[in-house]
Amino acid sequence: MSSQNTIQIRIDSKTKEAARKTLDGVGLDMSSAVKLFLTNVINRKGVPLDLRTENGFTLAQEEALISETEEAKKDARRFASVDALMKDLNR
Repeated sequence: MSSQNTIQIRIDSKTKEAARKTLDGVGLDMSSAVKLFLTNVINRKGVPLDLRTENGFTLAQEEALISETEEAKKDARRFASVDALMKDLNR
């Protein structure tokens, strides 16, 4: 039988209470939820969450978009007016 260890975490009371209510609703206590999370970290060999930036993209997606935007700005043609743009598009 493996030995048991204790983990202590610091979290604000509002988050803890909201999590407890949610977990109660799905039949889990806090300890079981943390065990489930850590087991998933091991199984996935990473964080088992869909981490997203404030813009709704994964970090890799956002970095790619920024890189592509910077490249597009370097190669972009500029127009003095909308009319000049339209003439270029219609040729």
